[in-house]
Order: sequence, then C-alpha cells, then structure tokens
Amino acid sequence: MKRVALFLANGFEEIEALGTLDILRRAQIPVKTVSITQNKTVTGAHDIPVIADTTFEEADFSDVDVLVLPGGMPGAKNLNEHEGVKELLLNYNKQGKLIAAICAAPMVFGGLGMLENKQATCYPGFESKLTGAEVTGEKVVIAGNIITGKGPGLVFDFALMLVEEIAGSDTRLNVQQGLLL
Repeated sequence: MKRVALFLANGFEEIEALGTLDILRRAQIPVKTVSITQNKTVTGAHDIPVIADTTFEEADFSDVDVLVLPGGMPGAKNLNEHEGVKELLLNYNKQGKLIAAICAAPMVFGGLGMLENKQATCYPGFESKLTGAEVTGEKVVIAGNIITGKGPGLVFDFALMLVEEIAGSDTRLNVQQGLLL
C-alpha cells in the first residue's frame, strides 16, 4: 500500500487537512502528518491546534509515495515558503509520484512550474497563482500525477479521488458508502 505524508503549516484549513486524513485512514491508507514548524503542534486557520505525527526535520520520506498539501491561509503561503517542502515536491513530480493540493495550496505547484500546460483547479481568487495551468474551476482535477481540489466544501471529492488513485475504485466505493455519500 502506498504511504502518504500530509503537511501541516500554521494557518492550514482544518476541514481540508483533517477531512482528508480521516478519509484516507478510513481506506486504511497509511498517512503521517508532518508539521513544517519546529514543533508537532500546529494551529489551523480557525485556531484549532493539531498535533502532527512528526516534524519535517524529523520525518523520513524514504517510504512515502504520496504528498498532500491542504490549503487555508496563511497555511498555503507558509507551505509555499518552505524550501524543504518545495524541494520534495519537485523531486516527487520529477519521479512521477502522486502529489495533491487543495484550495489555495495548488499555488505551490504553480510557483514551481509544475502546472505548465496542465489542467488544475483551486479556490476562487488564486487562479493567477497557478502559473501556466488551464484552470478549470472543477471540484477536483487529475493531470497526470497531480491532483488539485477546489476548496473546503469539496474535501470529500478531493479525498475520495486520492483514495481511488491510491487504493482503487472498490476501496473508494466502500469508503464512500460508509460515509453515506
């Protein structure tokens, strides 16, 4: 089974991070949350503190197959300013490994040139940050190894698409039915 790292930056969108985490774990996909701050406690955009499994400095990414970035502000901005996260994303993208971002976080992909001539979606108002992309406005977009999601109200669509890409359509359907969707 593929393993996932989900990054947490101060100001992250709680629904996107925790909803995605919950749905991936319901699918029995191994996920570790990674704080990009100096400690494991990270505070979301709505002042909800969350304790990450590890910090970026302590994390071992050698067994991680998928990287996920929740949005929220200033969370997405903080992710965009973290050189380690950006270097990891570039490396994963070069290898064709699955990377995903929702809401404002696809701007990190755009800033790194990873969306050039690809379809993508994001939270309204961040379209200009998706440099080179054809912004569709759809709920979720898959462009090769890159998944982008539009925003917090669509976290189920985003996370279930991740489940399908990682564990297959049967697993997605089982999780979806268990959630009464």
